[in-house]
Amino acid sequence: MLLKFATDYVRYVLKGGPKFYAWMGTLSLLILGMLYVFYLQNTDGLIVTGMTSQIHDGLYLANLVFLVGVAAGAVTIVFPAYVYHHEGMHKVTVLGEMLAISAVVMVMFFVFAHMGRPDRLWHMVPPWGIYSFSSMLGWDVLVLNGYLILNAVVGFWYLYSKYTGKPVNKKIFMPLVYVSIVWALSIHTVTAFLVATNPARPMWFHSMMPIRFIATAFAAGPALIIIAFLIIRRNTRFWIEDSAIGLLSTIVTWCLGIAIFLTLSEIVVELYARTEHANGLYYLMFGLHGLTGLVPWFWSSAVLMVTSFVLLLMPSVRRDMKKLPIVCGMAFVGIWIEKGMGLIVPGFIPSPIGEVTEYHPTLVEWLLTAGIWAFGFFILTILLKGAIGILLGDIRSQDRPAAQAA
Repeated sequence: MLLKFATDYVRYVLKGGPKFYAWMGTLSLLILGMLYVFYLQNTDGLIVTGMTSQIHDGLYLANLVFLVGVAAGAVTIVFPAYVYHHEGMHKVTVLGEMLAISAVVMVMFFVFAHMGRPDRLWHMVPPWGIYSFSSMLGWDVLVLNGYLILNAVVGFWYLYSKYTGKPVNKKIFMPLVYVSIVWALSIHTVTAFLVATNPARPMWFHSMMPIRFIATAFAAGPALIIIAFLIIRRNTRFWIEDSAIGLLSTIVTWCLGIAIFLTLSEIVVELYARTEHANGLYYLMFGLHGLTGLVPWFWSSAVLMVTSFVLLLMPSVRRDMKKLPIVCGMAFVGIWIEKGMGLIVPGFIPSPIGEVTEYHPTLVEWLLTAGIWAFGFFILTILLKGAIGILLGDIRSQDRPAAQAA
């Protein structure tokens, strides 16, 4: 039966119209570009990137950190659906789990892209790897793999029950759901510790980092989910209720507001009595020693986040399904900048010995990043298309009983 389920699933997702094939073809081209520049990176070395001895984490780690938040953001669907029994959310819970799977896959690819020697990846595999437990990145990979497995098991178990018409065993299924909810918080908390446990980087070395990560995760993740839901409503027969989208937009609004408040708090504390430890933040906002490479990034992120927050406070905008995806897109891009060029990179500037070295991503980094995102959206499209097909009843077992799974 499992083989038949997989066969029917694959057969369904391979069918589509011109718009579907154009979308998948474009993503495939970007993936091919990614493979080429990945080959260059692993033959010529990381010298082809803009990273240096002073700044050894750039665009790749920035996207890794951001996408962990997107993956964790899927819990904003699962929690209301199973804990508060929100009917509109319950119907689309599995779609959020598909997004989480895709985001974690992209995170893994960014880990792989960031390694100068991918053949040594096994050193991060517990318990054999020498960095599996001694490195915070090893712990991060461990919890991410656990989250990936949890979402895959819960999501596809639910879809399989819909496919066969047989209800899930709730004595096992529900504990897995509750574990996945707690685990979602753990993955971004550990990712925050990945940067916050570096005392030589004053911009990161504070206890507020985990809550900042959680706040931005619960803004960026639901923002992307809202955009995906509205695309699904416009292009498929599967209807996502306004109540689900409304709750997600409320979550985005207030989590974005908390994130902005935490950022402002950090600015006041660091710059009120400015010391050399605040040079990283000062460089990010105003430049340092005539170098201003990151200043446009910071202020563009600030404008996008604040503007989207103000717009989301207006019910007329928040409930307008034509304006909402634009505002969510602004919030999503603003947080992406804030998590990357506004957090990871300035943590290295200046260096612990006071060197000010600027970082500019190379074409190789941009192409590899675009390709990994394309691969993630390729996987997401397949997962969402198949899940929607099962929820609509287009993919179903021939001997499925009349009673459907709850």
